[in-house]
Amino acid sequence: MSDQSPSDKVIDPRSFSFGVVAARYNESLVEALLERVTSSLCEHGQPAALVVERVPGSHEIPSAMSLMIEARPFSCLVGLGVVIKGATSHHHLVAESAGHAFQSLVVKHGVPIINGLVVTEDEDSAAERITGRLDRGREFAKAALEMAQLREKWTKT
Repeated sequence: MSDQSPSDKVIDPRSFSFGVVAARYNESLVEALLERVTSSLCEHGQPAALVVERVPGSHEIPSAMSLMIEARPFSCLVGLGVVIKGATSHHHLVAESAGHAFQSLVVKHGVPIINGLVVTEDEDSAAERITGRLDRGREFAKAALEMAQLREKWTKT
């Protein structure tokens, strides 16, 4: 990801319903990411709904999202996870598989999904993107707000 974020737009979240699915793997980093996302979603008002679900790992996020989409309408969903390289290339497989599943859900259901997986080579790089100067959680929330607004614009009758 680039260091250059899109410019901020102030968006009133009060008419939007958000679903956030967060992995428990790499829990302290995901908790920090989740806190940044939820606080940023609520920065300019309380959303109509903010549902948070927890799953074991990043690979399980799309499954939970699918269940949520089938159960009720959402303006936008956000999948949060931290995938850090280990001794094998398994981290690439998890991130790529989850990313493809997010896109499949978007196409199938027409609900925006923000891919909030932070994929890094080491824990320090993950921390820099979550609790350091880059603040990806805020970026994911801003993207969710913009996409919820876009969805509302194009689904009104």
